[in-house]
Amino acid sequence: MLDPDVKQRVIEEYRTHETDTGSTELQVAMLTERIRQVTDHLRTHRKDVHSRRGLVTMVSKRRRLLNYLSREDVGRYQSLIGRLGLRR
Repeated sequence: MLDPDVKQRVIEEYRTHETDTGSTELQVAMLTERIRQVTDHLRTHRKDVHSRRGLVTMVSKRRRLLNYLSREDVGRYQSLIGRLGLRR
């Protein structure tokens, strides 16, 4: 679960318009933040299999969203992965 302050910061940074709460860019940014948090958690709790499974699920959902974005608009895709610092 994201801290409300972190969630609000991510929303303000990646939203496409004033009332945006579910654009592809915003969903990918939120997933990326959650993935970073779970990854940090797993560094200290190596045997937490349930969190690891959730991490794999989040990574695959983010990958599907990024594939969709790359099919629909390559410019937005390139911009987003550059801003998030993702490889590909």
